[in-house]
Amino acid sequence: RHRKCSEGLPAGFGSSSSERRLQHIPVLMHRLPRSSAIAATTMAGSLRSQFQILGRRTAAAAPRRTASNEAGGEQEEKVQPPPWIVPLPKTVKIVEVGPRDGLQNEKQNVPAHAKIELINKLSSTGLSVVEATSFVSPRWVPQMADASEVLHGIDRKKGVSYPVLCPNMKGLELALKNEVEEIAVFSAASESFTKRNINATIEHSLKIFEPVVSTALKEGLKVRGYVSCVLGCPYEGYIKPSAVVDVSKSLYDMGCYEISLGDTIGVGNPGSAVAMIRAVKEEIPVDALAAHFHDTYGQALVNLLAALQEGVHVIDSAVGGLGGGPYAKGA
Repeated sequence: RHRKCSEGLPAGFGSSSSERRLQHIPVLMHRLPRSSAIAATTMAGSLRSQFQILGRRTAAAAPRRTASNEAGGEQEEKVQPPPWIVPLPKTVKIVEVGPRDGLQNEKQNVPAHAKIELINKLSSTGLSVVEATSFVSPRWVPQMADASEVLHGIDRKKGVSYPVLCPNMKGLELALKNEVEEIAVFSAASESFTKRNINATIEHSLKIFEPVVSTALKEGLKVRGYVSCVLGCPYEGYIKPSAVVDVSKSLYDMGCYEISLGDTIGVGNPGSAVAMIRAVKEEIPVDALAAHFHDTYGQALVNLLAALQEGVHVIDSAVGGLGGGPYAKGA
């Protein structure tokens, strides 16, 4: 824990800003709670390993010169990109969830006119999806009590989808009255989180969603599925990829056209993200997957890069870094 974090790094990293940041991690950990310190230690080790691999692979991929080249004859050989450079998707769809997932945990009430203005401005940026609100009990999520007012007040831009979250049949009925075209349902890969979030087991939650999804599909609506805690749970810790696969496949088999995989508390790293995505890809086409990674420990972007390299080309975002949840401390 107190060793110099740069120990063992390949030559060339001695003066880099990356190494200087790594050197500060042990010092910063003294100021963090135990859970945060554990996460920081894990990430420091992950970064050291990645830098070591990068250094070895960069050296191995360096251009080679032929004997005649050394004598001043031929030019350098044309070097093919090394196999560890993975091509990225040609296009990426951004699903903006700030007006719903971002605002739902704000303690101070955000008036409907402010939400409407936010959604309208987001719609003008070129986004194709802006999640607008949710039809949930105002008792549990008072911030979303104005869902109908918001949906009636926004300027629905052509080519932009405005999905809403619907946890049950009552929510779906309200969504249909407000002429929505897409809804979303949600579960989690953690039993403990599911019980605290919606007061149900994973199995029970899926049974609740079955009539919601089937009815929505009959009404011509698109349905998206969210899976929380795919890379860690605030109550259970490590979540097995197989648990993520089970819930994701259940939602996909119900009829959800897209499954958003959420690192709810931001404890994932590129290695765990890749392992989870590869497990899910064995059961669900990668074109039907989305990445919803929180930035609690500053790992969201590097984890998203890993997801993109695995073929995922849908990413959830929240404007201004909004977000959080009442049942996931640190989300």
